[in-house]
Amino acid sequence: MVINFVVLLHTCSYCSQSKLLDVDKGQNRCSLATFSSFGQPGISNEDVVKDKLLIDCGEDQDCVIDGIVALGKFDALHIGHRELAMHASKAGTPFLLSFVGMAEVLGWEYRPPIVAQCDRKRVLSSWAPYCRNVVPIEYQVEFSKVRYLTPRQFVERLSRDLKIRGVVAGENYRFGYKASGDAAELAKLCEDFGLSAFIVRSVMDTARRSHNGVTTSINSSDKGQVSSSRVRHALAMGDMEYVSELLGRKHRLVLTVKENHLQERKRIVLPKSCVLNMLPADGLYENCDLVNGGHLGQCRVIINSVTIDIEMKDENNLSPNTIQEDQQLGIELG
Repeated sequence: MVINFVVLLHTCSYCSQSKLLDVDKGQNRCSLATFSSFGQPGISNEDVVKDKLLIDCGEDQDCVIDGIVALGKFDALHIGHRELAMHASKAGTPFLLSFVGMAEVLGWEYRPPIVAQCDRKRVLSSWAPYCRNVVPIEYQVEFSKVRYLTPRQFVERLSRDLKIRGVVAGENYRFGYKASGDAAELAKLCEDFGLSAFIVRSVMDTARRSHNGVTTSINSSDKGQVSSSRVRHALAMGDMEYVSELLGRKHRLVLTVKENHLQERKRIVLPKSCVLNMLPADGLYENCDLVNGGHLGQCRVIINSVTIDIEMKDENNLSPNTIQEDQQLGIELG
């Protein structure tokens, strides 16, 4: 797989000349960014300020003051998302602003998360070497609270309520009512409110692996970029090497041990219902690792329609008290 890590720079129509982005200096930027949301017109400023933007920040909403926020859904926390965090860290203190609840609001069919909610901080911690040894912190925005905002109202709230310094987003994001805002509009709005705006070129999956000799587009917006949809497709195919390339790490299944699990000297069998995130296709997976805070040992995993069968390579890794009820286990696949 060949990955391009490039910051895409544009000259704004209102900029006097083209300038390279200097993220180490507090200069004005002419780079662009876009964000995806939906909404309804005719919402007054009084209506806009009723709800707090950040779910997990508290009443003062001061968690991201003077920070650079990367905007997105961030389902997979894949290498494209890591790229956004990396560039945010070059411009200031990096944060992820994750928009949640879109499926419920828009009537989409439920899909398990790619990364278990309880595992997201671990993944973000692993990004520190890419982010100037700073761990990006994630805050959530309930999609229903922003879906009715016009582009100007959304940027105004970022500036006025959250008091950030700037935003970073991928080149495919749009924002505002019916995704009406484009990159140029966001850049102009950010200038109006004194914010920096950056757009980062999509990290491309130039290998675009085929299955059964066929390479297909994942969805209508797929241009070969690394995406959460591409990760889901690779998981559905059971291609864990490919998944690892897209994520920049092994995919970790997180399971909660229930009372109906089976444990033998070298073997644990758990029902599929105990899994907290997306499973790969049914099948046999070799060279896996079992973890529960620490590394328990290497294993092979068989996933079928009902159970997850974990067989340890070393029987000494599983003592009678190693696995307990209501404990969380992780299986790293690939």
